[in-house]
Amino acid sequence: MERTKIIIMGAAGRDFHNFNVYFRDNEQYEVVAFTATQIPNIEGRTYPAVLAGKLYPEGIPIYPESDLTELIKRNKVDKVVFAYSDTPHEYVMHKASEVMAAGADFWLMGPNSTMLKSTKPIISVCAVRTGCGKSQTTRKVVKILRGMGKKVVSIRHPMPYGDLSKQIAERFATYEDLDKYECTIEEREEYEPHIDLGAVIYAGVDYEKILREAEKEADIIVWDGGNNDIPFYRPDLQIVVADPLRPGHETKYYPGETNFRMADVIVINKEDTAPFDAIEEIRNSARAINPDATIVDAASPVYLEGNESIKGKKVVIVEDGPTVTHGGMSYGAGYVAAMKWGAKEIISPYPYAVGSIKDTYEKYNQTRNVLPAMGYSPTQIKELEETINRIPADLVIIGTPIDLRRVVKLNKPAVRIRYELEEIGKPDLEDIIKEHFGGK
Repeated sequence: MERTKIIIMGAAGRDFHNFNVYFRDNEQYEVVAFTATQIPNIEGRTYPAVLAGKLYPEGIPIYPESDLTELIKRNKVDKVVFAYSDTPHEYVMHKASEVMAAGADFWLMGPNSTMLKSTKPIISVCAVRTGCGKSQTTRKVVKILRGMGKKVVSIRHPMPYGDLSKQIAERFATYEDLDKYECTIEEREEYEPHIDLGAVIYAGVDYEKILREAEKEADIIVWDGGNNDIPFYRPDLQIVVADPLRPGHETKYYPGETNFRMADVIVINKEDTAPFDAIEEIRNSARAINPDATIVDAASPVYLEGNESIKGKKVVIVEDGPTVTHGGMSYGAGYVAAMKWGAKEIISPYPYAVGSIKDTYEKYNQTRNVLPAMGYSPTQIKELEETINRIPADLVIIGTPIDLRRVVKLNKPAVRIRYELEEIGKPDLEDIIKEHFGGK
């Protein structure tokens, strides 16, 4: 039987998962290529044979997405799977039009095709956009469950930007584990806060293997989502975070709107910094398209760690990378802190940027008042370090979820900004979780 030829469009995450759970060892299909975008230095690699399975002894090549039309025509591709996240609905349809103009079908794969079932209860934490506050919401959920006496293991949406054959199933419980797996800054931003809690978090490439390992040591599993993607696992309770600093985005981005419609709980975060009308816009949107969801009002107040003062100083702000790049925000927690505690001047890092950091500003020009914490390779981490050290500031404000000083050497004082989720009113997440999973 002639196999249906497939290309999977991705960004080293959802694309690999869809392949693993649906196409691997499936003799009906031949995946001729992956394409890659969003994240630097993914293309040019190969999805390795150890992950690709018996049908792909040479592995599967990964090309830049810019080659998509040529790849469809050259390989006589039948169907193209769109498998990455945080894209405007209009963008998705532009890609669909490109695919169909080249002659292929365009395919979006949903929960029934891609979600795995666990033997343990699962709470998922997802969002409508990158940067809504999933991380602090996940940490809050973990604390609640541990307070209930549950053995909790978190599993993070993939970020496998290194040697894929060495990242099949990763377990992080100590800082040494971060070094063992040569984690990027983006990975550290997600894993370090769990380690600081004394908790265990898994990630990698093969999410069925990861799930089966996590089940061995957990009473309950928390899915810590990435970008605005839907969960890889079938959740028993689905929590989705929305951002009133970007009202309307909950229905304008793929697949964030899917999360918004599927949610059991919608957390409207950042209410301490958002206009009332924007908060109400999201509340009304939830009532219109997901009236059965429970709405939790919340804030993510910032606070300083350490004794350094911001007041009266010239500062450079380093923000969480994904939030201010493909998340589309122009600032994050570091900027909020600078304004709150009276910085004299916020220095734009843009004139001092070098190498790939300068390239990042050209692609995401809304970020020019802050510095995205880009660090997908050792070279890029050094360029980030050089950029920071060239800036004539009195103080570095670290608004990322990690202590950046662990991975770069700074030539000026720094202060770290922390933020945690605080619910406003009732019901709160503890009420909801106890109702679903027991506990007093």
